[in-house]
Amino acid sequence: MTILVLNCGSSSIKYQVIDMTSPTEYTLLVKGQVERIGLSDGLLVHKPTNRPQFELTKSIPDHTSGISLILEALVDPDHGVLDNISQLSAVGHRVAHGGEYFKDSAVVDKSVKQKIEACFDLAPLHNPANLKGILSMENILPNTPQVAVFDTSFHQTIPAENYMYALPYKYYEEYRVRVYGFHGTSHKYVAQQACKMTGMDFEHSKIITCHIGNGASITAILNGKSFATSMGFTPVDGLVMGTRCGSTDPGALIYIAEKEGLNLDRLNTMINKESGMLGITGVSSDMRDIHAAAERGDQRAKLALKMFCGRVRKFIGAYAALMGGVDLIVFTGGIGENDYMVRQWSCENLEYMGVEFDSAANDGVRGKDVLLSKPTSKVKVVAVTTNEELVIASDTFRLTKKRSE
Repeated sequence: MTILVLNCGSSSIKYQVIDMTSPTEYTLLVKGQVERIGLSDGLLVHKPTNRPQFELTKSIPDHTSGISLILEALVDPDHGVLDNISQLSAVGHRVAHGGEYFKDSAVVDKSVKQKIEACFDLAPLHNPANLKGILSMENILPNTPQVAVFDTSFHQTIPAENYMYALPYKYYEEYRVRVYGFHGTSHKYVAQQACKMTGMDFEHSKIITCHIGNGASITAILNGKSFATSMGFTPVDGLVMGTRCGSTDPGALIYIAEKEGLNLDRLNTMINKESGMLGITGVSSDMRDIHAAAERGDQRAKLALKMFCGRVRKFIGAYAALMGGVDLIVFTGGIGENDYMVRQWSCENLEYMGVEFDSAANDGVRGKDVLLSKPTSKVKVVAVTTNEELVIASDTFRLTKKRSE
């Protein structure tokens, strides 16, 4: 079964084409990524397994444009892996928000599309892009099954005391306002991989996973189940992110709205697209640009980096307290896997909780699975390259095969 996986983030699209014989037997044909969506120097990196890598730099204004570039690359005579798009057996999509509708992945049908759309307000940067990907593929391959894999599903095990807000209870009853959490596929995958690396038992451990990229979240995983997570009702909550403000006093937002005369749409744009690292630095939402600015002496860039890493430490400490300790801390995501400086700064001053960070093992490491703590450290720290696409492909294989039986 040849499966195309589309994983749309707020400013990127990861993709893979995987030929699966079973959930554990598969061949990767190609993987790639569209980066810096919305910026003038967007980038497509296309990496076929048995052909030369192809790169293209151009303006990529939105996710639809990015998907079009991917499909063109898949059938290109020089660097493609398919003769034509109809060779795809199924398409698996990462979908950010499933509300309380989905506790598992689902084969896409009219009802599933309606429920994804019903969650647009909950994930305004993601669900519309996710649905566009589904609809785009539906138009091209109308008879090809598609599967939606939801970021929120893994977090459905969070207990009520950790997912409820201290708002009038009627808002949960009427509108299901609660913590949902995101990046669930990644958090589960890297926690399991980190346990394999360190010899820990996933089902009997206390793990804190830090998925940090342009969008970022931290999850407490207690005995194999999501116990608490930093993103909330929408992906704007929690950590400082590329363009999202993260946890912010709602009173401050009301104050700004009153002073600036902002309506709700304008306020939503501000907290989702104009805040975070971009808002603080005024330079960029991309961590690479911010590091470069900080090295030039830009004080706002330095401030943003301190804020970013400080929030990561804050959630690590909070979740260790919530679980009564921690055995393993995992870094993943675009920043977590590649930015060794952020990893080190995020682990500063954690010695009190048993973390002995190995700076030498960490220095310069990008995109590798590596142990980052000293042998004597009570708490293990690792970097793990996430593979949400493989999890999505496995679910797509499982559900489409089940449907055909």
